[in-house]
Amino acid sequence: MARPFFAPAPAAGNTLDAIMRSQLNWMLLFRVLLYTSLLVFAILFQDAKHGVLMPHNQFILLLLCVYSATIASAFLLLSLRRYFLRFGLAQNFLDTIFASVIVYATGSAESMFTFTYFFAIISGGLILPRYGGLAAAALSSLTLGGILTMEFYGHIAAQALAAGVVPVQNAEVLLNHFSLTGLSFFLAAFLSTLFSARIVKTESALADSLTTFDRLSALHKRIFDTISTGIITTDDEDHVISVNNAAAAIGGCSPATFIGKHISACFPNLDISVRGFRRVADLARADGEILRIGYSVVSFPHHVQHNGPARDGKIVTLKDISDIEKLEQQMRQNEKLAAIGMMSASIAHDFRNPLAAISGSAQILAAEIEKRDGARSLNHELTEIIIRESTRMIDTIADFLKFARPDTVEASWFSLRDCVLEVEQVCRANPKWPETARLEIEAPVGLDAWADRKQLHIVLLHFITNAIAFCPKGNEIIRVGAREIQKDGGEDMLRIEIGDNGPGIPDAERERIFEPFYTTRADGTGLGLAIVRQIVETHHGILRVGESDLGGAAFILYLPFQETIDRKQMTDGEAGATPANRLAAPPTE
Repeated sequence: MARPFFAPAPAAGNTLDAIMRSQLNWMLLFRVLLYTSLLVFAILFQDAKHGVLMPHNQFILLLLCVYSATIASAFLLLSLRRYFLRFGLAQNFLDTIFASVIVYATGSAESMFTFTYFFAIISGGLILPRYGGLAAAALSSLTLGGILTMEFYGHIAAQALAAGVVPVQNAEVLLNHFSLTGLSFFLAAFLSTLFSARIVKTESALADSLTTFDRLSALHKRIFDTISTGIITTDDEDHVISVNNAAAAIGGCSPATFIGKHISACFPNLDISVRGFRRVADLARADGEILRIGYSVVSFPHHVQHNGPARDGKIVTLKDISDIEKLEQQMRQNEKLAAIGMMSASIAHDFRNPLAAISGSAQILAAEIEKRDGARSLNHELTEIIIRESTRMIDTIADFLKFARPDTVEASWFSLRDCVLEVEQVCRANPKWPETARLEIEAPVGLDAWADRKQLHIVLLHFITNAIAFCPKGNEIIRVGAREIQKDGGEDMLRIEIGDNGPGIPDAERERIFEPFYTTRADGTGLGLAIVRQIVETHHGILRVGESDLGGAAFILYLPFQETIDRKQMTDGEAGATPANRLAAPPTE
């Protein structure tokens, strides 16, 4: 699309302006060539017989004016950053003046150099869309009309009169000459404008295509260089054409070092003779490190011979799969461990009944031996060992089955204080419970909990029995406190804290104590706190370890109420949440 008349051109850096600047330079060059050719023609064929009537000195003077104007215009064009249309129109005006001078000097209507007007018209139409050719045609017609008018009144060049040129003073003849010549001027202007419009359209489309190509090329290069998968392209002889940063990083060298080399010299163990996907190889890098890489090879048309078969290059994609293979091995190992776990749970379940039978039989046998031989006999002591170890194995198997096959949550409202009192009764019924132990309960009578009562009973029992093992002998103090708190979002939660006066838990072990089979007690199974965490997760609760006011460790449990759990379950069902991401940071108290 052409710019408005006399409107400033866009910045010089624009592609179309650069093209116009180049075209204006060519126009100045052709002007010099045209008038230089005319001078040579005048020198070689200066005689009346050929109709060249302009003297050498005048022609040389005209040529000097042409050269001077062209040199000045060229320097002006070098510094020009805008107004290219105005500059082009000014050059058309100069070309028309030069043509008029040479036509007048060589006989006016009888001049053989009328064709010089067409240089200004055609160059204006081609270089300056729409306006240049028409403006040059109009100006040429006006100047030619002026010259013919002067001839009508008897004013022609002196050398033309000396050569015997008779002025044409017939108005009809001059008008006919003016009409035909002017018509040819405008016809040339129209054709040059038509061609110019097509050229401008083509140049605009080409400029847009170049811009789009540059953008796509930059995008392709950015993607090619930043993609995490290594990409190598080779020619039909397997020489590297391009390599991206990922492939260079796998090879241990910069991308420039691979270009032009045979791919076997860069990646020795790659076999690209056979196309295919999901192939693996061990790669020895330049630094000596061995990488396990996966790669694939596909063909692409690299070079097409004229009237001959196409010669295909190759695209090789490769990726370091060392970590992936490690993960695959780990997944296979996890699958084996899962299978072993299921089998272990089944075996443990099958062991529990025989152990119960052994323990029951040993208890009956111990009672008979005690009646017959007394409680201090060797047989009675051996039987007590059987009973004690059988009981320990039964407890371990029970904990293992609870961890391997957790029960479903059947939540209901119940009094938290009553639940704690029931746990205290169970603890005091245990023969191993010390008589000096004191359990302090700081839970309001009317405070209720929304949970599975049986599972919360297990949680409190584990916390209390675990705490009593670390309290100082003869001065065991355990405090169970509970109260209702409110989270930052306004949701109510139940806060339960079980603290003791023992040595506490070091910071380095606070995360490990919840790992399965991790224990610091000689008689512990390492599953108690793991079961506790599992139960808390199924209740959508939060569990953390801190320091008690009594000086020892404190286990703090946050349990949401029914409305909060219902909202969580609805949200988790939509978002696909897992128990792991429910155990967020504890609420601000």
